[in-house]
Amino acid sequence: MTSNPRMKLFNSNSRFLHIILELKARVPDLTRIRQKLPERNLEKRGIFHQIDTYFQVPKGRLKLREIKGKTKAELIYYERKDTAKVKHCYASILRVPPTACASFKKLLLQILDIKVVVEKVREIYIYEGVEIHLDNVQGLGSFVEFELETSQDPKQLGKQQLRIKRLKEQLEINSHSFERFSYSDLI
Repeated sequence: MTSNPRMKLFNSNSRFLHIILELKARVPDLTRIRQKLPERNLEKRGIFHQIDTYFQVPKGRLKLREIKGKTKAELIYYERKDTAKVKHCYASILRVPPTACASFKKLLLQILDIKVVVEKVREIYIYEGVEIHLDNVQGLGSFVEFELETSQDPKQLGKQQLRIKRLKEQLEINSHSFERFSYSDLI
């Protein structure tokens, strides 16, 4: 048990709808990563130009994610430790319907100050339940990120961490390239 009182909130996941295992690494070349992706059981979800507007909040991170060419958006609140290894991310996601996006964003901008806007082109692949994100982030460069929705069950957690570890090894991602911070902190 941790002594951090805020972390105790994470143990009772009633505040959060999603518990995600996450690992992010800076990479010099996305082409090399693409070539090493597993050929079998790999699903390509697509390529998306995402604009994440991060807002100043007292704790955690809050962002409005918009995708160019799409009329919907997501408001994402998440808390996680800033550490350069596989970590838990505790998130709540509100999907904003297309008819409400413009007025919802306008309301947020009236209430909250913007921390930073992060623009990226993200390729999304799915392999054995793991989302693989190949990100080209404006002003920062190239990253690969693994996300896997999980539970707190220790038996499942170990298997899921192993899946991410195998992918990291298969893609030859060096642990020295792991990134501890959010893109919003790096810009």
